[in-house]
Amino acid sequence: MVGRRRLGRPFGWLWAAYAVSAYGSGLGFGALPLIAVLVLHAGPAEVSALSAVGPAVGALIAVPLAPWVEFRRKRPVMIAMDLIRFVAMATIPVAYAFGRLGFVQLLVVSIVIAAAKIAFGAASGACLKALVRPDDLLVANARFESTSWSSIAVGPPLGGAAIGLSGPVTTVVADALSYLLSALAITAIRGREEAPRPAGGNRMRAGAVLDGWRHIMGDPALRALYLNNMLVSGLIMATEPVLAVLMLRRLYFAPWQYGLAFAAPCLGGLIGSRLARRVVARYGRYRVFRTAGTLRAVWLIGLAFVRPGVAGLVTVIAVELAIVINMSLYTPVLATYRLERTPRHLVARTLSAWSIGQQASIAALTALGGLLADLTGPRTVLTTAGLLILATPLLLPGRDRTSQHKPEPSRSHG
Repeated sequence: MVGRRRLGRPFGWLWAAYAVSAYGSGLGFGALPLIAVLVLHAGPAEVSALSAVGPAVGALIAVPLAPWVEFRRKRPVMIAMDLIRFVAMATIPVAYAFGRLGFVQLLVVSIVIAAAKIAFGAASGACLKALVRPDDLLVANARFESTSWSSIAVGPPLGGAAIGLSGPVTTVVADALSYLLSALAITAIRGREEAPRPAGGNRMRAGAVLDGWRHIMGDPALRALYLNNMLVSGLIMATEPVLAVLMLRRLYFAPWQYGLAFAAPCLGGLIGSRLARRVVARYGRYRVFRTAGTLRAVWLIGLAFVRPGVAGLVTVIAVELAIVINMSLYTPVLATYRLERTPRHLVARTLSAWSIGQQASIAALTALGGLLADLTGPRTVLTTAGLLILATPLLLPGRDRTSQHKPEPSRSHG
């Protein structure tokens, strides 16, 4: 079973760093938009900019960071990104205490957090590949996935209660401290880590920033999975703000009901992630990609039929639960395959390219969804997203290429 497999103390510290950061982010989920509304009395346009523009600019900043991450020791990079996020988040309660908090500061913090998150994720993926045996990668990724979903299930409700008791910046303080604790956990990973170097000791090529995308687009299976992931993630995330408007303003659900509708289904993430290894062993990776990849997309259309009352709440929970179970089964298998398919000297750039593409897609489709909702209404957006996502399984690998592994190349660092 996934929970009983021992992966060693170094992985344990890496997992601990991931967990404390994930739960801190769960507590602080939606904190910046909430502060913008409650403290700065921001309007819809400013809140939308904070949710979409900040991460999009952060993703743009992360583009040139990818080669920098690739050719440096990964643990110091991860510690640096944690400390940057700690400092950025800590500026908010300090400014709030002195009455100096402004919208521009929130936007800058959002940008910094987004860029540092991408850089941290790229470094941690490369670190994971170095710490864990290839046969254990799926188990490790499944643990990360289950931790992520449990933090989303538990964190926002607790964060909402904390805000009600102690004020709007309480969860920001917790989130900031989680990055500091994450950095401490990473420092506890022992063992020498050699700094990667470009081929022949030469300076990094100017085109190295694009090598992650070249690797993805040059591999037919990875390319299909990448395009599918961008559209599925973007379309699902684009429905969240308009669903909030529909439930809270049009259908008059109470805030606790809205929170329950999203928190409860996240427990399904524990189911899918724990099943991942056994399902792959029994049915193979290709079937998981095709089946779970399809099933995580077909349910979204159900959100367009939400009605007031208990029946509507149950509808949202059922749709989200079906999506989460299949997504939590699919995602660790994808993450493992992506690491297996990527040479060591390209891991950080490939993971950066993947995250940047996903973040850009989410930002673009969320902005388009908001514009369409203003023109036509929330149900039109939910229906459009639900219909469009039905076509995304066509982008999954068309035949079983996932059992083919590219050989790990020699130590040439392009």
